[in-house]
Amino acid sequence: MTGNDRIIRVFRDAVESEMLSGVSEIYGQARKAGHGGRQGKDPEEGVKRLEKSVKACVKCGLAATRKNVVFGEGSYGADLMFVGEAPGGDEDEQGRPFVGRAGKLLTKIIEALGLEREDVFIANILKCRPPGNRNPAPGEIDLCTPYLLRQIELIKPRVIVALGKFAAQTLLQSDTPISRLRGNFHDYHGVKLMPTYHPAYLLRNPGGKKDVWNDMKAVAKELGIRIPEQKKK
Repeated sequence: MTGNDRIIRVFRDAVESEMLSGVSEIYGQARKAGHGGRQGKDPEEGVKRLEKSVKACVKCGLAATRKNVVFGEGSYGADLMFVGEAPGGDEDEQGRPFVGRAGKLLTKIIEALGLEREDVFIANILKCRPPGNRNPAPGEIDLCTPYLLRQIELIKPRVIVALGKFAAQTLLQSDTPISRLRGNFHDYHGVKLMPTYHPAYLLRNPGGKKDVWNDMKAVAKELGIRIPEQKKK
């Protein structure tokens, strides 16, 4: 399947997802920078309707092996959205994103910005755990990506942080290494996207924390967030 064919399929499935979730209007992805999800129509009803649809999804084989669908969580009006690859074992068990060791590190990163998890929205490319934490299959990506697109359309974040190689390359339709993608903003359907290393990578490679923090400082500057001074230990 060519890149164009996949894009067409994703768009077609996005329309189908809208119909399944009971939403008759397909919202345009173009948006004015700086308006965030709190402006305009309240997205809560749409997000909850989408969540109900996603939790009932049986489009791919992951429906047979999952314990829980991991839809995502956080503020429906978040200016900042984090997107990872797929749920792991802890996430599958609890039905919540980023709750394992990598999730605890992500929480620390968010708090270092002066925010709480409840202030941002956290999601994944896939909503169900691939068995054995294997890499998501192309067909699974094609079927699940429309749900993420709809989350972004409803929440209208000002900045998306793509956590890790897989999320960044999938969203940007690129095979460029994450080491070259990170550190710069990219356009994703009119939203600024910052790729950075996945927290799980940082657990294995602590030296990457400095790069991630530099990326987060760029995100904070874009959003007008004043990072609190770190207390000396």
